[in-house]
Amino acid sequence: MATTPRYTRNTVLAVGIAAALALAGQANAAGFQLKENSVKSQGSAFAGTAAKTGDSSVVTNNPAVMTQFTGTTVQADLTVIDLNYEFQGSGTDALGRPLTGSNGGNAGDVTPIPALSVVHKLDNGVALGAMISAPFGLKTEYDAGWVGRYAAQTSDVKIVDLTLSGAIDITDRFSVGLGVIASRADVTLSKAVDFGSLLFANPQTRPLPFARPQAADGLAEVQGDDNGFGYILGANLRPTDNLSIGVSYRSEIDYELEGTADWTVPGNVSAVFSANPSTRPLFQDGAVTAELTTPSILNVGAAWQVTDALQLSATYARTDWSSLREVRIQFDNPDPDSVEPFEWKDTYFAAVGAEFKLNDSWKLRGGVAYDETPTSLEHRTPRLPDANRIFYSVGATWAMSDAFDVNFAYTHIAPRDPKIDTTSGGSRVAGNFDGDANLFGVSAQYRF
Repeated sequence: MATTPRYTRNTVLAVGIAAALALAGQANAAGFQLKENSVKSQGSAFAGTAAKTGDSSVVTNNPAVMTQFTGTTVQADLTVIDLNYEFQGSGTDALGRPLTGSNGGNAGDVTPIPALSVVHKLDNGVALGAMISAPFGLKTEYDAGWVGRYAAQTSDVKIVDLTLSGAIDITDRFSVGLGVIASRADVTLSKAVDFGSLLFANPQTRPLPFARPQAADGLAEVQGDDNGFGYILGANLRPTDNLSIGVSYRSEIDYELEGTADWTVPGNVSAVFSANPSTRPLFQDGAVTAELTTPSILNVGAAWQVTDALQLSATYARTDWSSLREVRIQFDNPDPDSVEPFEWKDTYFAAVGAEFKLNDSWKLRGGVAYDETPTSLEHRTPRLPDANRIFYSVGATWAMSDAFDVNFAYTHIAPRDPKIDTTSGGSRVAGNFDGDANLFGVSAQYRF
């Protein structure tokens, strides 16, 4: 049997690490960013997160604001993301025949996103803080054997940060802050492999009865993890007693993911490859590496206390997604590198919100936001049926005592016409996605 053509091996070996690292963007924020580190901020569509006081998530959103706290503040947040979306399209295999399989069902999931933060103000005016949060990642899963199985099956991305921050007042109205981020990335993903198309591409194996597109499906699963480190800088200006302006910058974080590739190859296909020394090493379980860079984020926010009861807030954030140009997958086994281009663009997020104090026990808030996608139709896959989206949020704070608050929030996210048109392993899948996301949040804050 002749050696499998190199271009075909490249296509099959591109098991989707690059696409999976940017999965499920329509669940929350553009790309694979998660904004859900504060239920109080969620209630106003994350408007003013770099400028508002009274929310200890500023440890990671803008550490400079920590100087406006007194004593010690502990805050625990939990946001549950209910992602719902279904593929409404079709596909064709390498011969132009319709791809078999279902639409994949509801590829979303119900995912809890916790966060924990603490801020302590020292007597000398210095403030210290620590926070555990999840800034990127989510999970999606399509039904086995769905029409787009050669592009995506299961994706599970988790990135968790530990942020340690400090802040100090430069003047009575200006403070600065610095945070150090220790981050952990863990990626698991899978997709089907059309070994029938691979054998059909080789004239010497084409006569085999299973050497036809969709006739010999296998599965590839890849897992990788790594630790990374970054930083966050912040400044907070308070030109008047009623106005706060904040700016924060989160650095890029680089990960060198290391893990394993696990291949499930049909027995008849495995026998064909094993019969030839040149193809015997292919599709064997082994080690893989891939570089991942999460983007830098510039966040500018303002909060204006219009009256004793009414506060208005706004945010403009810029995410440097253009740093994610490609992901190169390297195999320890004698397989060529697989390179998947992203060609993403930088994006902006804009939000406005309002908060109204009903009485000493209750505050109500709401907000809207617009979030721009970094993707284009040319490089969009079923792992990331991303689109520009709008946030609609409401929330409330119940002050149970002078020291203890409980916060509630609900957000509906509506993507604007998400669609894909992608080719993987010779198969093309195209169509729209119908879906949305609902976020339910609850948090508690205790001050002493």
